[in-house]
Amino acid sequence: MRKELFVRSTTVLCLTALAVSCSDLFTEAPEDADLFDAPLEGLTLEELAAFVRGDEAFGQGFAPATGLGPIFNNRSCAACHSGDGRGRPENALTRFGEAPDFARTTGGPQLQDQAIPGAKPELLPTGVAFSLRLPPPVFGVGLIESIPVADVLANADSSDANGDGISGRPNWVTPAGFVPENEPGGGSGLQLGRFSRKAQVSTLLQQTTEAYHQDIGITTDFIPEENVNPQTGASTLAADFVPDPELDASTVQSVVFYLRTLAPPAPGEDTPQRQQGRELFSSVGCAACHVPEFTTGSNAIAALSNMPVVLYSDLLLHDMGDGLADDRADGSATGREWKTPPLWGLRIMRDFLNGDAFLLHDGRARSVEDAILFHGGEADSARVRFESLGAGDKAALLDFVESR
Repeated sequence: MRKELFVRSTTVLCLTALAVSCSDLFTEAPEDADLFDAPLEGLTLEELAAFVRGDEAFGQGFAPATGLGPIFNNRSCAACHSGDGRGRPENALTRFGEAPDFARTTGGPQLQDQAIPGAKPELLPTGVAFSLRLPPPVFGVGLIESIPVADVLANADSSDANGDGISGRPNWVTPAGFVPENEPGGGSGLQLGRFSRKAQVSTLLQQTTEAYHQDIGITTDFIPEENVNPQTGASTLAADFVPDPELDASTVQSVVFYLRTLAPPAPGEDTPQRQQGRELFSSVGCAACHVPEFTTGSNAIAALSNMPVVLYSDLLLHDMGDGLADDRADGSATGREWKTPPLWGLRIMRDFLNGDAFLLHDGRARSVEDAILFHGGEADSARVRFESLGAGDKAALLDFVESR
């Protein structure tokens, strides 16, 4: 579970050289390497203070009196992301597929299955295709945001010119109109998508604002209009008495800063078996999409500048075959394409999910091996090579992946 806010606040107080020492406040210091909500190393005192403010806002629970709904999926950001990591199947969001206009445009891109008193939750219209999406981890996104576009595109091969069967391609998307030109991933033209399951979002500001709007029903200075349940119309809005916008831009930007400066957890100790697994991971073809490492470019936040990003993803779209297809397009991504998910955080995933593991876009895989065996399309040959490994080699590869 997430560390309590007083831990963050006390960290800042200690760092600002107040008269109380940290050893007087805690019997045992928390291990940031074993957490999903630790700050990046090297943040300044001012940045740490901003991190604490964003942490508090990220964990804020909403009620009808503070703007929740009128239709929503959950009550806070933290409620969907276990310890800032991935969600559980009960937190999965239902995204509309190729739906009629009244469901997809008037009702928004996803189904809001809860409502405040006086409003009614949305019901999935008969015959409407849908796709379940598990909330992804939110740590390390500032590092991902800081990877130069050219470095991501260097791994793209949309026509499979090298004949290896891998044709990763970028998802070029148009940022929302409220995203300023100077925001990373913002701009008037097409931008490289990096976030969400199909890389259909290019900016953390848009990702955060739309999560408030769609998942919690919170209007902001960026999106000041409430969601409407197309099946009940204006009666949905009549149930919400809180003036819009319900959250100001500074609070949204505070959460964006928090997400931007969240550190990915450290991988596990390297062992001979894991070294063997790393070599096998590459030789069977997993590393063709799960690219081990990038380096960030220069950044106004020094802790994000010219840093290694050991994420094991190329951030590109890949056709994963019929078995994983959801038939829902996002940006330029087709219903068969998914962004390669980073592997970091798998080592401590179960610590925040009550001992469970939920992998792939909808959480259907309950182990790393299950996830590999669901791979198809461009990853089919790598899956076949994995299945052909002997028991010892297979165990070494799985141990390596699960140590990330």
